Parts: sequence; structure tokens; C-alpha cells
Amino acid sequence: MTEPFESRLQALAKEFKYPSTPSIADAVMDRLHAPKTNPRGGRQFARAWIMLLVLLAGLMFVPPVRAAVLEFIQIGIVRIFPAPVVIETPTIETPAPTPSSLIPLLERINGETTIEDAQQEIGLPIPLPAYPSDLGQPDRVFLQDAGGWMLIMVWLDKQQPGQVQMSLHLIEEGSWTINKFQPTIIKETSVNDLRAIWTVGDYPLVMRNADIQFTRLINGNVLIWEENKITYRLETALDLTEAIRIAESLQAKPTP
Repeated sequence: MTEPFESRLQALAKEFKYPSTPSIADAVMDRLHAPKTNPRGGRQFARAWIMLLVLLAGLMFVPPVRAAVLEFIQIGIVRIFPAPVVIETPTIETPAPTPSSLIPLLERINGETTIEDAQQEIGLPIPLPAYPSDLGQPDRVFLQDAGGWMLIMVWLDKQQPGQVQMSLHLIEEGSWTINKFQPTIIKETSVNDLRAIWTVGDYPLVMRNADIQFTRLINGNVLIWEENKITYRLETALDLTEAIRIAESLQAKPTP
């Protein structure tokens, strides 16, 4: 009985119509050429960014780090001071020249000139303080070449002629004296709504013998700001409020 059954089964198999096989080649090729994605890698990348942002946010609570970051992202005067540290209280100041040594120091500074010749040389109106009203013209004027011009105007104390009452420096953009001057910042403030800093520290002056001397003309502070690509440095023994008032009183006469 086995043979007739097998023969019959084979005959039925030949008569059975097998359904057509669907074409899957196109679908397979589409999947092979589809861009690969890595969900796990994307999640890891996002997690890394979140951790970095949290770390940076935490560092901003550290005063020195916050000061350095703020200095880095500012424009204008920031390029003047590479990474100064903001402090809460003034540090001990470097002793300034004594009255007996002041006049010899002024005599050694290079580039003495007049306000008229200096204005003609730089080709720009030179602003002078209108406050205090009795200040008048500077007693000594120096114009130095330091990778860009640097104008130094000095007012002597009328009550003590051997001492400097105030000095005002105008420094052209690109001067190396800007990069070499790294003062200690006592406070950030503003002059005519422009960012300014109240500092203490020595600054470079070019002597007649071509030496560079880091010194101060006044045992006080320096108010620094930038306007129209000119850096202003006002040195005075007055307090910050008075220094800002002097800075905001600057008036320039047109060049002849």
C-alpha cells in the first residue's frame, strides 16, 4: 500500500499551485543603502553636552574663573588686559616716586613736546578735562612711539609743584604698552556708558636713554576706558567718583 500512496501524493503535489514568492530584493537593497543611525551614540553625545554645560555653570560661581570668562568674551577694553583677576579689596600699592624724585623722573621721560605739536603730529583733536574748572592746560606733554603713539599729559600740583596732581594718557590701538600693562582691577565701572576699570599698578614709560621703566607718577589709582579705538588712562589720587567726573568732562577742540 505504500507505493500507491506515495505515487498518489506525488501526483497531487504536481497538481498543487504554489503561491508566487514576493520580490524582496528591492526592499533589501533599500535597507542596505539607508543611512545608519546610532540612537545610543546620539544619547551619549547629548548627555556629554549636558554634563559640560552643568560643569561650566558650576565654574561660573568661582570668582577668578568668572572674571576670566567675562574678560574673554568682552570687546574693546578686554583686549587690553589679558586675564586680570578681579579682587574685592585693594591690594598694597607699589610706592610711587617721592616728591624729591618726581622732577628728575619727568626730565628723563622721552618725547617731550607741546600740546599743539602733539595734536599736529597725531592728527586728532586732543581732549582736555573741563573739570576741575581751574585745571587749565597740562604742564608737561610727552608723545612717545611705542608701536603706536602714546600721548602723556601731566598736570602739576599748584600747591606742591614737585608733585603730580593728575596725568592723562591717550594710547593708540596696537601699542605694545597696552599689552605690557597688566594692572590689578579693583572695580569695574563705566565712563559715558562705556566699560571702564578702576585699577592700581605700574605702567611702562619710555625714557630718553631708550630704557623702558615701569613706574607711576602718582601714588593713587588709574581709571581706564576705551573710546573710538583710543585707550584712555587717567591717573589720579582722587576717589573713583571724582575720577569719573573728570573723565566724562573731556572736551576736544578741532584740529587747526
